[in-house]
Amino acid sequence: MGIFGRKNDETATVPSADTAALTGDYTIDPAHSTLGFVARHAMVTNVKGSFQQFEGSLHLDGSDPAKSTATLDITMESITTGSPDRDGHLKSADFFKTDEFPTMTFRSTKAEALGGDDYRITGDLTILGVSRPVTIDLEFNGAAKDPFGNERVGFEGKAEIKRSDWGVTWNAALETGGVLVSDKIKLNFDISAIKNA
Repeated sequence: MGIFGRKNDETATVPSADTAALTGDYTIDPAHSTLGFVARHAMVTNVKGSFQQFEGSLHLDGSDPAKSTATLDITMESITTGSPDRDGHLKSADFFKTDEFPTMTFRSTKAEALGGDDYRITGDLTILGVSRPVTIDLEFNGAAKDPFGNERVGFEGKAEIKRSDWGVTWNAALETGGVLVSDKIKLNFDISAIKNA
């Protein structure tokens, strides 16, 4: 079932025994997770970037997914787009003011099971000291025990935000019309988390 698929079947949100066994607290593994973003550049191409340093936790309730929670703290200095000059500009006062606001955070406020492997989590995303709600659609990729004995779970997620909602408004007009950097930003998450002992 696709990540944006929906089921109206009333039994779709009934957790299986396997899902119930996943209940517990997890720590996000940065070495096997990716927090990425995509912005339109000069109206013609996409620039992709990611954050290299972050930490977070999950509490999964397999019996009642609505009780699940997530937290994430992202080090803004770790932003990378493959261009040191562009990265420096993103860290500057034009964009993220990383000297003044070193961390971006997410704190969940609501979790929903949508049926199958699809979930939705809503929470407060704080950038530049401004907190606004964001909804992330998630697909559960499964659970496994790795060779080191760690119990892992994996999720993929997608969301779209307007950076201007957080006061990130710098831009430059193009001679041909339009602007250099899109207001709409796509967020992509690949999360691997290890169950706490």
